[in-house]
Amino acid sequence: MIDAGMLIPVMLGAAGDAAAGDLTLPLPSIEAGGHLFDCQCCRPRGLLGRELGRLFSARARGEVAFFRRVLLLGPPTAAPDVARQIAGDPVAAARFRFAGAC
Repeated sequence: MIDAGMLIPVMLGAAGDAAAGDLTLPLPSIEAGGHLFDCQCCRPRGLLGRELGRLFSARARGEVAFFRRVLLLGPPTAAPDVARQIAGDPVAAARFRFAGAC
């Protein structure tokens, strides 16, 4: 069993909510040419799960600054989709936990 206290928190908020040690990451959007969460072309791993995995590996290799929390830049209404994507991706769920909106 994974201890939830050891997982990196992922929260939704605005750029102004970022604190020292946070990594900000924009949510993909249709307007920006991104994909919706859990779209057919991004299965079996969703876009968010793949991006979190890439960032976790980059952090471990020292390619990005060490971060204690990921702040997804997006609306609070995306919370259910974000929570589902993290919980439904075995790799992301082993490293991250959805901690709500700011």
